[in-house]
Amino acid sequence: MASTKPVNVLEVCHVSPSSTSPESGTELSLPLIFSDIFNLKFPPVQGIFFYKLAELTPTFFNSVILPKVKHSLSLTLSHFRPLAGNLTWPPNSIKPVITYNTPDDGIKLTVAESSADFDHLCSEVHDAIESHPYVPDVSISDTIASTLVIQITLFPNKGFCIGHTTNHAVLDGLSVSFFMNAWARICRQLVDENMENPSLLPEELTPFFNRTVVQDPEGLDMWYLNFWLGVKLPGSDDNTRSLKPFPFPETPPNLVRTTFELSREDIQQLREMVKSQLDNFGSKEETNQTKPIYLSTYVLVYAYTLVCMLEAKGLNSKDKIKMLITVDCRPRLNPPLPKNYIGNCVSSFDVVVEGEDLMKENGVAYVAKRLAEMIKGLENRSVFEGAKERLPYNDWEPDIRQVRAAGTNRFGMYGADFGWGKPSNVEVTTIDRLDAFSIMESKDESGGVELGLVLKEHEMKLFRSLFTSGLRM
Repeated sequence: MASTKPVNVLEVCHVSPSSTSPESGTELSLPLIFSDIFNLKFPPVQGIFFYKLAELTPTFFNSVILPKVKHSLSLTLSHFRPLAGNLTWPPNSIKPVITYNTPDDGIKLTVAESSADFDHLCSEVHDAIESHPYVPDVSISDTIASTLVIQITLFPNKGFCIGHTTNHAVLDGLSVSFFMNAWARICRQLVDENMENPSLLPEELTPFFNRTVVQDPEGLDMWYLNFWLGVKLPGSDDNTRSLKPFPFPETPPNLVRTTFELSREDIQQLREMVKSQLDNFGSKEETNQTKPIYLSTYVLVYAYTLVCMLEAKGLNSKDKIKMLITVDCRPRLNPPLPKNYIGNCVSSFDVVVEGEDLMKENGVAYVAKRLAEMIKGLENRSVFEGAKERLPYNDWEPDIRQVRAAGTNRFGMYGADFGWGKPSNVEVTTIDRLDAFSIMESKDESGGVELGLVLKEHEMKLFRSLFTSGLRM
């Protein structure tokens, strides 16, 4: 594997919202809701959007791409004004708040240049740590933390990438996708239509920040805050009244990363395989109730990837595996929140399975069945039911392996075309520090799915063999 290449930082600048707020001169604050506070001390989330642009010269990058990216970012922040502020925890405030509409509003943008092999990073198996120089560091102290920081890196004659680091207490995955697509649309208008000031965002990309509509009858915000105030993990700050996240484990040096693709035909093949095995489980009535969920693309891809990954890493019949999924709570609240709600509105749910069941010939169908039953059980269940028991970091149990999927095939990450084409690859960088894989829609076709995976090199080779051979059965 290639070693990590140095990245030359060319500029670090502060990008502010382009227009003056109607409430100019008045500092504003946005409260955190219960699901924001649940994620208060989780480490930041990082990701990279790669854009292949053959014969991209430094001159074109500096004279055309960079000015338009900066200008469009400034215009976008005028719509997403709270993201130009900071997460703060003032001494006189019980809870942290997002403070914005100040003279210091803006986000840090790092501009860099890399001599690394763009194609190697973008589309080949490579050391996981090779991605790290392309995501920016975020500034976090006890009382103030950035909401979002961005880095754009030029690869001369190859393309560029945009890396982001987001505060987990401020943005979930859907919100990140929403912001990136809004920013890309405004930039695309600058490029394609040569507009000096792009028009307002369309309704479907106009952010919704209103927290007053969120009901919290169980007082979960203070329940989770009191949990954070009372817990201390090894290596964390002694001051529990702090915005500093608990530290991530370091990425082991022997891990490699790559992306696998499942075409629409591959997924249909999985669907037929699982469908043929459904009658082996439970009553016919039960099967018919959960069949649409069994056969959904997300469940099928999760189940197939999980089985192949665990077999590649080594699976014992006596192993217990906790499968975690992240559920969007926007439509589940009463009243429901719109899809364009910007914040953290997700919750994790899990189900434990036995290794021996995954090792059977119908292991994929079994996993799909268990996931479908869990999802079906959430349909008539309140978001608040059992929420006080779902405490952060409380789901780690000795002798139980945890696996989670980051993202979904419905986020629309590949829609972020800044005017020079869709991304050639999008990665969730932080999966290299978790036992996780990422799920994303395919860049090439409607109905396909991409999987981001980080494993040891020998495990990756075995995973590829299992993954491809299973599709030929």
